Amino acid sequence: MFKVLVIAYYFPPMGLSGVQRTLKFVKYMKNYNWEPTVLTASDVGYYAHDFTLLEEAKKTGVKIIRAGGKDINSRLKQRGTMKMPSEIIRKILSRLSAAFFIPDNKKGWCNIAILSARDLLRKENFDVIFVSGPPFSSFNMAVKLKNEFNLPLVVDYRDLWYGSPFGFYPTPLHRYLHKKMEYNVLKAADKITVTNRKIKEKLLFKYKFLTFDDVYILSHGFDPEDFIDLPVEKKSNSKMRLTYTGIFYEFITPKYFLQAFKKLSIERPDVASNIELQFVGMLRNENKKLIKRLGLQGFIKDYGYLNHRDALIKNISSDVLWMMVGKEKNVDTHSSGKLFEYFGTRKPILACVTDGALKNSLIEYNASFITEPDNIDEIKNMILNIYELYVKNQLPIPNEEFIQKHRRDILTEQLTKQFQFLIKAV
Repeated sequence: MFKVLVIAYYFPPMGLSGVQRTLKFVKYMKNYNWEPTVLTASDVGYYAHDFTLLEEAKKTGVKIIRAGGKDINSRLKQRGTMKMPSEIIRKILSRLSAAFFIPDNKKGWCNIAILSARDLLRKENFDVIFVSGPPFSSFNMAVKLKNEFNLPLVVDYRDLWYGSPFGFYPTPLHRYLHKKMEYNVLKAADKITVTNRKIKEKLLFKYKFLTFDDVYILSHGFDPEDFIDLPVEKKSNSKMRLTYTGIFYEFITPKYFLQAFKKLSIERPDVASNIELQFVGMLRNENKKLIKRLGLQGFIKDYGYLNHRDALIKNISSDVLWMMVGKEKNVDTHSSGKLFEYFGTRKPILACVTDGALKNSLIEYNASFITEPDNIDEIKNMILNIYELYVKNQLPIPNEEFIQKHRRDILTEQLTKQFQFLIKAV
């Protein structure tokens, strides 16, 4: 087998969607004659842990090297699973971090992890280095390893780096340093993989030395094995279940949806009383207070954070799934791993999104109801429309050909083919 060193700070037992892409890649790599070794973080304080995902990684037999670091999460490891602060506090902490750490606060981990990587690369023969970001400090580390050991480097963008809708640059110097770092990484990389065409277009526009073939689109996806023998919960009533899975932060908020449902409950109480809103993930206190202020407690079930399998059971036991991404600069590049797992359920999706990569995928899915993210009346009317179709048993059927293109095993095959091309070019 060929060997690839996979560098991924976010990896099980950490939970949330940031770990899924890398986990599923390494799960399927051996099917295509590639043996992965994962370099990841040791014990950390984090908002969610999912030990079922760690068991899944171990069952694949993948070798996992854990490095402790001096980043903030490693320093908080004694706290284990931490409660996510209010959005105001989280945003303040995020802005402070962006002001003091360039490119991000995982630099301290990279300074320690690179020692483990060097030791590993001296002892074993690897064919490729693959690194997934964010955090983008790990891109800088991977470039150093590429240069020291003369190995092909593949950098994987789960989100945009410079100019990200989540980015914060307090001074022109911060902007300059981020762009300079990204420039150096892209100059050194042998292949760049991105989750959608919008990110590819931004990179090609900003960095003129890149060619079209330098950047390969490798979307998020779903794992068909996750859905095997998954039980569907039986309903105790005929209400339409509308479910959201995930967290709310930055410009991803439930407030417009909740306000729309409040209007529906006033104008059409007969419809609202036959809809059950389910939240799986981290609803947090400020959103719970909004629900109480709107008087919607009777319509809502909050399950909190669930492990991956239990969250999937909630999704496939629902009638409709919901997601939203608000309006922000460069939000058209945002890609959601959650959305592609929604696709794997084959359920209709209510999506409150603006133009961009997400909307394009939803249109192709063909079982989507799309509104502007902040148009309360439009969202209310769409919920009503969906309910009327539900009652008539006329909810749309998704495009199966589109779904099959986003299987994790197929996406991993595409990735390993990119590895093979690099080896042949050496």
